Amino acid sequence: MRQVFRKIPVYTGDVSGVCSALYELGGMVVMHDPSGCNSTYNTHDEIRWYDQDSLIFISGLNEMEAVMGSDDDLIRDIVESAGIYRPKFIAIANSPIPYVTGMDFDAISRLVEKETGIPTFYIPTNGMHDYTCGAGLAFLNLVDRFVKAPAEIPETDPAADRETAPAEKEAENRLRCNILGMTPLDFASRTTISSLHAKIEENGMEIVSCWAMDDTLTNIKKSAAADVNLVIAAAGFRAARYMYDKFGIPFVVGIPADGAENIYFDAVRKAVNKEENRFPFRDRTFGLKMPLAELGLEKPVVCLIGEPVIMTSLAASLQLQAGAETHVYGATEDADIFLGEKDAPLSGEEELEEALRKVSEEAGSVKVIADPYYRDVLPPGCSLIPLPHLAFSGRIHLKDIPDLIHCNISKRL
Repeated sequence: MRQVFRKIPVYTGDVSGVCSALYELGGMVVMHDPSGCNSTYNTHDEIRWYDQDSLIFISGLNEMEAVMGSDDDLIRDIVESAGIYRPKFIAIANSPIPYVTGMDFDAISRLVEKETGIPTFYIPTNGMHDYTCGAGLAFLNLVDRFVKAPAEIPETDPAADRETAPAEKEAENRLRCNILGMTPLDFASRTTISSLHAKIEENGMEIVSCWAMDDTLTNIKKSAAADVNLVIAAAGFRAARYMYDKFGIPFVVGIPADGAENIYFDAVRKAVNKEENRFPFRDRTFGLKMPLAELGLEKPVVCLIGEPVIMTSLAASLQLQAGAETHVYGATEDADIFLGEKDAPLSGEEELEEALRKVSEEAGSVKVIADPYYRDVLPPGCSLIPLPHLAFSGRIHLKDIPDLIHCNISKRL
């Protein structure tokens, strides 16, 4: 029973991750499900309904269709809806029921694409994984279907011989990047996008595309023209790895949180120059130059729980700004690749409580940075600094979710 959750919720499911990742790109997302995944997504996981429409559909699978099969009905409904709305693409995802009954969604996707002429692909969800998996698979399908290698300029092109203007020369010298993993499930504060863009541009970089908020499918198709991919959340990792293998574009994992910008953008430059992928905040061996003992201060011990890419970045910020000893517990799937020796992937309440208890016994007092719902599983000696996460507690604490680029959480220690 070590992986059972009794006191706290689980993270948002993979189907919601798919919908969130593709929400703004002009496609049509079809959830093949009775309606439970749809109501959860609409009620808890999506905050853009207030000011932005999207083509998110539910098939309304019923008991008889689940038992007897509903391929023809599903295909007919998708084709009819596509004829009305003419989306840029069609993505089909499913919940546990059709997964268990074994529907051939790849074949369904091929039939839909043949009848509509619209790019159609299946994203293999089943409701048993978290949002980082679903969003990651959605982005992976996007890069596979739409991102092509940039075309070379023909030698006979007259534009190739003209003199380049100074402004264009400067632009040519700027590093071009893609932002991968931007969804409200991890970055619910609307100012985060502008803050991130500003820091990137201040460091002499040009943004080719942002996967996938405040951007278009047209820009995403140009992603292979970038020099580097910035993986700002685990959801963007699959697409980054694919582009590295196919186009040779290196990636850097993390966000440029306050205080850690220099290390972050130094890693970006090294990634491009050496054509190597970088995890600048995985093994955090840096901190204040002057020992805290010389300042008459005790070293704070901080444990961060949540999405591993963001939390390791905030941990780096805490070490650099407050000299804290940090431990990150990755709570989403496949977190271990983003974590260092002082960190650990966790599954289940008991494992989390044991890990926190061990750190607390050694340090005497521990600050825990996590969603407010983690308060119920903190052992004695641990105090909570709340950092709400939409993918964990939904909209309950939405107004308290900060801009993660500028949250400067060290002031709350």
